[in-house]
Amino acid sequence: MTYQQWDLVKEPRKVNIPNFDKLTELDGLLKSFEPEIKRRYGVFKHIWNDIEKNEGSVDAFTKGYEQFGLHVNADNSVTSLEWAPGATALYLKGDFNDWNPEEYPYSKKGFSKWEVTIPPNSDGTCRIPHLSKVKISVHTVEGDNGDRLSPWATYVKQPPKSEGVAYQQHFWNPPPEERYKFKHPRPPVQKSLKIYECHIGIATPHPKVGTYKEFQRDVIPRILKLGYNTIQIMGIMEHAYYGSFGYQVTSFFAVSSRFGTPEELKELVDTAHANGITVLLDVVHSHASKNVLDGLNQFDGTDACYFHDGARGVHDHWDSKLFNYSSYEVLRFLLSNLRWYLEEYKFDGFRFDGVTSMIYHSHGLGEGFSGDYMEYFGLNVDTEALVYLMLANHMIHTLYPNAITVSEDVSGMPAMCRPVEEGGIGFDYRLGMAIPDKWIELLKEHEDDEWSIGDIVHTLENRRYKEKTIAYAESHDQALVGDKTIAFWLMDKEMYTNMSVFSPPSLIIDRGIALHKMIRLVTHGLGGEAYLNFIGNEFGHPEWLDFPRIGNNESYHYARRQFNLVDDELLKYKYLNNFDCAMNGLEEKYGWLHAEPGYTSTRHEGDKVIVFERAGLVFVFNFHSNRSFQDYKIGVSCSGKYKIVLDTDDREFGGFHRLDHSTDFFTSPEGWNGRSCSTMIYIPSRVAIVLANVG
Repeated sequence: MTYQQWDLVKEPRKVNIPNFDKLTELDGLLKSFEPEIKRRYGVFKHIWNDIEKNEGSVDAFTKGYEQFGLHVNADNSVTSLEWAPGATALYLKGDFNDWNPEEYPYSKKGFSKWEVTIPPNSDGTCRIPHLSKVKISVHTVEGDNGDRLSPWATYVKQPPKSEGVAYQQHFWNPPPEERYKFKHPRPPVQKSLKIYECHIGIATPHPKVGTYKEFQRDVIPRILKLGYNTIQIMGIMEHAYYGSFGYQVTSFFAVSSRFGTPEELKELVDTAHANGITVLLDVVHSHASKNVLDGLNQFDGTDACYFHDGARGVHDHWDSKLFNYSSYEVLRFLLSNLRWYLEEYKFDGFRFDGVTSMIYHSHGLGEGFSGDYMEYFGLNVDTEALVYLMLANHMIHTLYPNAITVSEDVSGMPAMCRPVEEGGIGFDYRLGMAIPDKWIELLKEHEDDEWSIGDIVHTLENRRYKEKTIAYAESHDQALVGDKTIAFWLMDKEMYTNMSVFSPPSLIIDRGIALHKMIRLVTHGLGGEAYLNFIGNEFGHPEWLDFPRIGNNESYHYARRQFNLVDDELLKYKYLNNFDCAMNGLEEKYGWLHAEPGYTSTRHEGDKVIVFERAGLVFVFNFHSNRSFQDYKIGVSCSGKYKIVLDTDDREFGGFHRLDHSTDFFTSPEGWNGRSCSTMIYIPSRVAIVLANVG
């Protein structure tokens, strides 16, 4: 079944969105686009109701993994069910039958489904042993046949070089005593998400692929000590090409075997939960690898099946395939994929990759996204993809009320992070993607004396009201080869020679350490309702990220995180790490991320000073390269006595300790810069402080 979605809603005016008034109260401009918002919602509701009618419930529909793929029955027989609309015949073969090509043919069921059952051995044991290799032989209308992996395969591995390069499906059916049993409940909802974005393979200082076991043992304690309460793991869904960073998925239900086994990933997630850490999966439903032998592409022998046929099914820029979100069985596959990771591995939610690419026919390429609402409600919007995201979010939040979903959308689509019941897309958070772009632009193109304070503040504050944003100064995108981390932009090659605590003074290193802390603090404090850091950047990781490939002689030198640098007490990386920990600790105490957005009272271009208040704290930044200010007047909203609770110039953070932390700052009833009170402070150059009212 394929939905021609533009035909599903004949009269949008008659569509009832339960809480649409809440949406328009937040943004009155959306009232002008009510017909289009109602049309989208009507399509969503039609498909949701259709699923409920056909399947009994969305709950049942999104557990496709319980029927499709290979399953062991109570009598130890094995049943395999597949959807292959373009195939003329299917056969299951493997180690278990010496690869006999036609011993076990599938029988065709309704709706292009195929099924076969492999009886148990004569002694009652399962005919297909655990970890044995299996393949599906697919015959096509053209008379061709080829071996494929099941789209629902739960474990695939790279073969020895002597057996080729295509990944192979291994039947995952460990004995009960080898199956990991979860011991800890999911953590409670985090009021302030502090996210540690990470990748298992690079989470080691050694030039190799890291493992689930090593991450659990070595990295989770670091994350906990730093004060992050959420981890967002990349590259989990199996991908044949390691250098794709996990964004060219080949097997959607299989977790990457290069890091270990499914049971070891379960133990990692459970260990995170035991420490109160929420675990998000970086999920890629925006596109898929073009691989045929070990991917979804041409599973049934046609150019379509899970993807759009022809040009619409190809993302030229990414050289990948694009899902047909209007297909009933594709919806089953993708929605079940989300349920699989929530149920089988106990992930607590998802960061959806490539949302901008999904929701526009242009994939966002060449689009300026000026903020004109016609860009969001015109013909360039892909209704099918947008409705899929509505279905996914509504399903997740209906069945798992505490689950978290994050949208990677650079376009600023209105209502992306409002509930589906209001006419929104249903995400909880969106990534503030303009923020890291702004920092890189400033570092690449301008001396800090030229930085526009107003531009920085505008970028940090520019987000939709009541649509939660994840702020970050840099992510994995800024760390990839061809770009540089913020630390590298600031300090570059001097990081190789002048990061020892015994090194002679270096203006470049001193400037870099000072600005690194200030950039992260102003982003953390002003930029959003959650904060994200990419693994290693908390201590100023000195080098880019480059996976093994032909161009670098398959080297792992840059595909790792050099934790040895921050662990060395004789190096200055520890100062940045200490500051990151203190910054998170202060947020944990005062909770500014889940407070109302900050109020900026000072953005002085000449002085290069920013002052804002949030969660009862006063944040003061002096970005000037050489001017310190005595008795600098700042406005505050509450009278009383203030003290310094965080100081980027503290010696513990590699600073010069120019501020006396025992100093009390008393307010005057004289208002200043729109605030009812004021006080006078000393603020050295390239220093940020946070003040708290202590009575």
